[in-house]
Amino acid sequence: MTNDSTRFTGLAVVTGASRGIGRAIARRIAAEGIPVAAVSRTLRAGDGSLQGSLEETVGLINAAGGTAKSFAVDLGTPELDRAALIARIEDSFGRPVSILVNNVAASRRYDTLFADMPREWFYDSVETNVWNTWDLMKAVIPSMRANGAGWIVNISSRQAGPRVGPPFAPHPLAGSVLYGGTKAMMDRISTGSAMELYSDNIAVNSLAPNRGVATEHAAAAVPGWPSEPEDTMAEAALLLCTAEPSEVTGRVAYSLPLLKEFGRSVHALDGSGLLAGWQPDDLDEDGFPGDYLTFNPPAPVPAELLK
Repeated sequence: MTNDSTRFTGLAVVTGASRGIGRAIARRIAAEGIPVAAVSRTLRAGDGSLQGSLEETVGLINAAGGTAKSFAVDLGTPELDRAALIARIEDSFGRPVSILVNNVAASRRYDTLFADMPREWFYDSVETNVWNTWDLMKAVIPSMRANGAGWIVNISSRQAGPRVGPPFAPHPLAGSVLYGGTKAMMDRISTGSAMELYSDNIAVNSLAPNRGVATEHAAAAVPGWPSEPEDTMAEAALLLCTAEPSEVTGRVAYSLPLLKEFGRSVHALDGSGLLAGWQPDDLDEDGFPGDYLTFNPPAPVPAELLK
């Protein structure tokens, strides 16, 4: 355990926790002694099109001495009663939700351009990425208010930023209009709700990777894209899930600049040793993205990816 988690009497809900960033965040939070409800569609290995499952995530956490339970749910279902899901999770643990990490996302649809995007894909992305985030936030607010504090982290993307032009530089993900558009709305939900929930001592922040994270899904989308390990994104998420709510809220943050700003040591996902090469002093600010909220252009796309 690397942080003081004694004030946490509740539990953490992490969505999209069967693989990738979601699994990494769930493991890192659990390493601090905080019980984790891992939520995703994929319960068992082989159930989904990608590797990873809730059973594997929960197994890793419990084997490392943490506490986790799996909840297999399709969060993109419009009819889903998310308040009932949160109530079921709290009843199972006998604890209120103190932390919510909204990580689940619809299919990126990078290969379909704006003019060709069908209506059903638009609805699926808005339901999963936007309304699901909003609805889960609504569902946990009563427990957070009753507990006197809460932390919500919405996982965003660099694709939320604008394509800067003209001239418009080529990009391997084209305009990323649907995925990037929903993530931009998540950022705006985060900053606006942070203002409205500030008096409740509930922190709401948006967090994106500084680079692509080295997951199976990301590697398939853009092979060769400069990446950071899952550990840095998980450490940045943990920081936002444990910082003083009245001081660290309303941010649209990137992982590596956030770790650099706070001088935050990056630990392995099980909370054990430090991750070599990715400590704050190792991070090069020249590789940090611009802040799109102030209209600074993002870091250029590597030329080799545009061939």
